Amino acid sequence: MLKQVSEEEIVDGCRRGDAECFRVLFETYKDRVYSVALRFSGEEALAMDIAQDTFLKLYSCIGEFRGDSAFLTWVYRLVANRCMDHRRRSWRMIPMAEEIVAVLRAPGDALHNLLHDEMRGQVRGAIEKLPAEQRIVVVLRYTEGLGYEEIADVLGCSAGTVASRLNRAHKTLERRLSSWKGNRNV
Repeated sequence: MLKQVSEEEIVDGCRRGDAECFRVLFETYKDRVYSVALRFSGEEALAMDIAQDTFLKLYSCIGEFRGDSAFLTWVYRLVANRCMDHRRRSWRMIPMAEEIVAVLRAPGDALHNLLHDEMRGQVRGAIEKLPAEQRIVVVLRYTEGLGYEEIADVLGCSAGTVASRLNRAHKTLERRLSSWKGNRNV
């Protein structure tokens, strides 16, 4: 077991082929990688495939990490790229996890539950129709809590591009979900 060592030392160990260092990186980042993949794909099995691809890529190209950004940013970039690669290969729209929608708190009566489920379905439907470039920005912003600059680093674009994509996603979702505006107290 590795003693308390810095992330830089662990990355250097991975570059030298130290399996224990790679295990530490895997254990450190596996939940975040899987979380992004799941929220992008909406399917557990697919998210596991994307996460596995991400770690294979991380292992094969860790020597390319220059330290220009935080290592976590680089990891997010890898998983975002794997998600986008998958999206380019797949024409079906994939639903995103429910965390994007604020969970409504109300009594557990049957009518409320039915309306709540229907609304979540509407939201999922609207989100799954977003272009992949907008959907990945929404995932990184709302499920991973990244700021605009961090998302820009991950995606290799400007913060302005991130803001623009997020703004377009918001407008599209608002338009598609406008029929639910009156049901906010459900």
